[in-house]
Amino acid sequence: MLILVVGAGVVGLAIARQAAVNGHDVVVAEAASTIGTGTSSRNSEVIHAGIYYPTNSKRALHCVRGRRMLYAYCASHGVAQRKCGKLIVATKTTEVAKIEQILAQGLKNGVEGLQLIEADAARQMEPALHCLAAVHSPETGIVDSHGYMLALRGDLEDAGGAVAFNTTVERLQRTARGWEVHFSGAESGMLVADAVVNSAGHGAQALARATEGFAADRVPRLVLAKGNYFGFSGTPAFSRLIYPAPIEGGLGVHVTLDLAGRMRFGPDVEWLDSAAPVSYEVDPGRAASFYDSIRSYWPGLPDNALVPDYCGIRPKLTGPGEPAADFLIDTPADHGLPGLVHLFGIESPGLTSALSLAEAVVKSLT
Repeated sequence: MLILVVGAGVVGLAIARQAAVNGHDVVVAEAASTIGTGTSSRNSEVIHAGIYYPTNSKRALHCVRGRRMLYAYCASHGVAQRKCGKLIVATKTTEVAKIEQILAQGLKNGVEGLQLIEADAARQMEPALHCLAAVHSPETGIVDSHGYMLALRGDLEDAGGAVAFNTTVERLQRTARGWEVHFSGAESGMLVADAVVNSAGHGAQALARATEGFAADRVPRLVLAKGNYFGFSGTPAFSRLIYPAPIEGGLGVHVTLDLAGRMRFGPDVEWLDSAAPVSYEVDPGRAASFYDSIRSYWPGLPDNALVPDYCGIRPKLTGPGEPAADFLIDTPADHGLPGLVHLFGIESPGLTSALSLAEAVVKSLT
C-alpha cells in the first residue's frame, strides 16, 4: 500500500516511519525545505509524563504510552535526552488544592513516581525555589527534538520511504484508483495514493476543506495561541523543570532547561487572530509579565536578566475561556472515507505522544 503523509513535523515523521517499518511504501510531502520547521521545532523540548490530561483522553493515553516509547527510542537510536524530573509548585494557599488535583489526575493516568512533597523537601531539591508544596514528577525529561526527528527520518528512509520537500498538497480527490493527491509549488503534479494522512499542523484544516467528499462540518476551527520564551543570561538556578499551577490556555511560565544546560522561561499564552499573518518575533515588552510570574516561585530572579529567545504557535481547537480540546484523529471508522486520516489540534504533548500516535494512525488504515 502506498501511503502519503502530509507534513514532516515530528508526528508526521513518526507516522511515516511506522508505516514504512510495517512494510508500506511511504512518501512524505513537506511544504518547507526541511523537516520540522513548524510547531515541532518551536516548543520546550519537554518529554511530558502525562499528568494533566483528562482520564482516558487521547492526550493522556498517547502521552503516557508515547513517553515510555520515546525514552526507549532515544536509548536505542542515540538521541540525546535527560530524565531530569520536574516540580509543579503551589506558591499560594489557593494553589495547594490545585496541585493536589493534578497529582490525583496523574495517578489516574498511570504516571509513575508522582508524589506530593512539602516546601522543605522541595527546597532540598532546588534551594532557589519558593513554594508551599510541590508535586514531584521524576519521569519528566528533555529531549533533542531535532535529533529525534532526524532519527525518525533516518528510519523512514532506511525502510524505503522518502520525504519530498518544497511540496505543497493543494487538494485530495477520491477516485476508483485511490486518492488523487494534487500538488502545487516546486513539485506541482499529481500522485495516486492508497491512503493519505493529513499531519499538516497549522495547515490541517485547510487541507481537510480541500478534501473532496469530506464533510465541511467535520473540520474544526483553528485557534492559534502564541507561546513566547525568554532566555536567562546568568548561571541556571535550577536542575529540574519548575512548573507553576496551570493557567488558562497553557501550563504557565515555567523553567525549561536544554541539554546544553541553558535555562529559559516560557511559554506564555498570546491569543492570535488566525486570519492575520503569523509573526515569530518575540515582543521584548512581554518580559514584564514574565518577571512577575517567575518571581512567584523564584524570588531571586535578578532585574534585566531575561532576553527574548524564541516563540511557537500552537494549533489549538479551543479558545480563551474554553476547556482544552483533546487530540482530534478523524479516521475512516469515523468519517467513512477509506484510506484517509485527518489530524487536528496536535499540540502539546504531541512531541511526547508521537510514537504512540503513529501506531494508532497506521493501524486505523490497515
